[in-house]
Amino acid sequence: MLLTLMSLGLVGLIGTSESQTGCFGNINNVDTTGASCKTAKQEGLRYCGVSASQKIAEKDLTNMNRYKTIIKSAAKKKCVDPAVIAGIISRESHAGTALKGGWGDNGNAFGLMQVDKRYHRPVGRWNSEEHLLQGTDILIGMIKGIQKKFPRWTKDQQLKGGICAYNAGIGTVQTYDKMDIGTTNNDYANDVVACAKYFKTHGY
Repeated sequence: MLLTLMSLGLVGLIGTSESQTGCFGNINNVDTTGASCKTAKQEGLRYCGVSASQKIAEKDLTNMNRYKTIIKSAAKKKCVDPAVIAGIISRESHAGTALKGGWGDNGNAFGLMQVDKRYHRPVGRWNSEEHLLQGTDILIGMIKGIQKKFPRWTKDQQLKGGICAYNAGIGTVQTYDKMDIGTTNNDYANDVVACAKYFKTHGY
């Protein structure tokens, strides 16, 4: 097989970051219902669910690609799937386009990943790798908290729970099926997962 790939000049494609899943489960294996109708309506869509999340991610793709290099770099350093980081960035700041001077949430949240100044001390520029590393560390902390709270969940389930907790805290996550109750529009993890899967198919 390797010889065949060598003859085709494809060896460099093996093990690229496009196949990177990270250390915290595989986003492609995580179930999702996608965006709620409330989220979809806010985005000007007349339909809900996974297709709505995909459309939202599609709208963000061009702007997201501006940060692709630092997203992948931060992801590699932290052993997190770059598609998951992109999914969070899409949901939190529409790849920066929803921010004013790098800030969102009425001036409480900073940067592409919207680090909340009320709970964390933001570092770096709003669109820097330093910021992404901080946001990713916060995400990892949430995933590990979910791992401790729900040790019998699969890694993929714990990943989804950690994404949910990134928005609403570990205490909000009570059951797997209803974890999003209490998150923004009651769909945060499901929307982010669906968006992340879209970015996964577009080079993240």
